[in-house]
Amino acid sequence: MASGGRTVRDLRRENRTAVLQRLYFDGPMSRFSLGPATGLSSGSVSNVVTELVADGLVEEAGSVDSAGGRPRILLRIAPRSGYLIGVDIGETRVRVELFDLALSELARVERPLEAGGPHRTDRYDVNVVVAHLRDGIDEVLARAAIAPELLLGVGVGVPGIVARTPEDGAVVHGQTVGWDAVPLEKLLRETVQLPASVPYFIDNGAKTLGQAEMWFGAGRGARDAVVVLFGSGVGACVVTDEISPGRGLEWGHLTVRVKGRRCRCGALGCLEAYAGAEALLDRWAEAGGRPPVGADEETALTAMIAAAYPPDGDGVPDATALAVLEETAEYLGAGFSDLINLFQPERILVGGWAGLQLGARFLDLVRAHATSYALSHPASLVTVSLGTLGPDAVTVGAAILPLADFFARGGHPAPAEPQETAPAWHRTLRERTAT
Repeated sequence: MASGGRTVRDLRRENRTAVLQRLYFDGPMSRFSLGPATGLSSGSVSNVVTELVADGLVEEAGSVDSAGGRPRILLRIAPRSGYLIGVDIGETRVRVELFDLALSELARVERPLEAGGPHRTDRYDVNVVVAHLRDGIDEVLARAAIAPELLLGVGVGVPGIVARTPEDGAVVHGQTVGWDAVPLEKLLRETVQLPASVPYFIDNGAKTLGQAEMWFGAGRGARDAVVVLFGSGVGACVVTDEISPGRGLEWGHLTVRVKGRRCRCGALGCLEAYAGAEALLDRWAEAGGRPPVGADEETALTAMIAAAYPPDGDGVPDATALAVLEETAEYLGAGFSDLINLFQPERILVGGWAGLQLGARFLDLVRAHATSYALSHPASLVTVSLGTLGPDAVTVGAAILPLADFFARGGHPAPAEPQETAPAWHRTLRERTAT
């Protein structure tokens, strides 16, 4: 036994995690530099590096001159020592992406989700979605010629609340898409042809977006942030010192108007019923606007923005579209003010396909409304800006789920039943990026 009740095996895993973490975010680095960076002795660094090189996780990456001695060999994470799949079960499509360990994209597949019946939730038929995942995972592996056994895991971002049961693993409660306790992990294990050793990590899509922005995007260096996912619906992920690595919030179902519009969840007056792209397009049509017939939501929203803000100032703005968008900015600002008052974050970051489309046009207006509705002190400390990772942020964040778990285990494969990603890994990372 080591000190504090930890075993020697625990200490070795922690040492491996420390070295992997530094090489991943700060590499390439020499053995000499790894000592002070990790707090490990030169002997411990040497032993850990020898193990990681033998395991194929670390490789040489050139050399640098040293003061008065032999050149020092640089080390880095071997990008092709493992592979990850990130999945975004979005509102309009399913996106599947294959990454190497450096999160470089190797292949992607997208499948549209189309309504097949009288209700919009028909597009989320569970069997159809699972089939898209099955075919997409097979296709990206085949395109990149990667053996399934080399996968470190599959991360999936979903709409809704994710619970876990001993019998079924991850179970999704997605009220707005008609998913009532869907045993998604069990369905994937029964349907997708992957080895039983490949773990699944399923979480709320807003949370995976938040993970990506906090690791690699506009959230780097922040200790307290809220990342907003703005698409057909609305969600958010809050990251604070008390909530690490983050928690998905059903922010879109905050009531902003008593006895207001009917939301997809069935309640009245939700923020999503006013600010979600689906509701925004409905409100434009109800006010007399003309959304493109038969167009998907992304195309229709692009048309609405173009109508309200003619390109290059050429033409007369559509007053109806402009009024609906400006009213939406106020609803979003009111919703942001609640996030500011409740969590007092350093930053609010806006992502999602609709958020990125709309943000460039009226993010300043949203900021103004948020400031006017929020308490003055926390409002004076927060910055509101767009995320920097683009529309693929959810899939990148989904792939981070198995990556973080793999590193937290010191680069050892996950057991047959993966547990929650070790919070210590995220806490250490956030302390590092905050400096």
